[in-house]
Amino acid sequence: MLISRRTKDDIIHGTFFAIAASCVLVLFLIMLFLFIEGLPIFKVISVSDFVFGTAWYPTDDPADFGILPMIAASFSVTLLSSLLAIPLGIMTAIYLAEIASPKMRSIVKPFVEMLQALPSVVIGFFGMVVVAPLLQEWFDLPTGLNMFNASIMLAFMAVPTITSISEDAIYSVPNEMREASLALGATKWQTIAKVVLPASLTGISTAVILGMARSIGETMVVLMVAGGAAMIPTSIFNPVRPMPASIAAEMAEAPFQSDHYYALFATGMVLFLFTLMFNILAAYFAEKKKQVGVATL
Repeated sequence: MLISRRTKDDIIHGTFFAIAASCVLVLFLIMLFLFIEGLPIFKVISVSDFVFGTAWYPTDDPADFGILPMIAASFSVTLLSSLLAIPLGIMTAIYLAEIASPKMRSIVKPFVEMLQALPSVVIGFFGMVVVAPLLQEWFDLPTGLNMFNASIMLAFMAVPTITSISEDAIYSVPNEMREASLALGATKWQTIAKVVLPASLTGISTAVILGMARSIGETMVVLMVAGGAAMIPTSIFNPVRPMPASIAAEMAEAPFQSDHYYALFATGMVLFLFTLMFNILAAYFAEKKKQVGVATL
């Protein structure tokens, strides 16, 4: 039995649509489960007290479920890691796309991408065993497991994302723009700074936001090296407990369908909303600054 070309096209179209729809469905079901398990906590505590409360003592009687210290820790670690990762990632991308020879690029780029393939537990173990003792000795600290240590490790994890996307954006800038700049007498560095980087700003902005999104959602590294103290940090050397670390550390010991259990899922809701915000911002910048003929994602 012969199948017409139109029927084949319809089958292929339907197959790909089903695959795409299944991805959306899975995401929706995860969101639904997260909200179903998290919303009951607001029967015993208001949203404002939950989000802006400064005490997290889930096993006390009465219990305190304030996650502001964990929100502050998540944003502090993300911001500090971004301050380390963004310059390093963008400069590496500039080197790979504009300066390195093809041979050097073929050597350096796999090593950068290999960082992305490293399991987070390996990076966390490195932070515990190597970085923590060094920080403790150099800065005369009571512990090397703190916000600064976590930020360094998260920066290592964010650099490959920022580098890869930024490099693609820079590499996509039309050569005509470079040649026109050089023909007008600009140096190579002036061309990079005044022509290439502004033209690839869309992709670089997206790379930065996605790198920050990875940092704020990372669990294993912050669980291992951030110190685990549910307190609002006043120094980069304070032990902290970001939201993912708190969920991972306490979920196994929280009684099923207890207030503690619901509070951890509500914390996951907040984390999900923050991560969603970063991704929406990335899409917004990519769309708003899109220009014909320049590097975009």
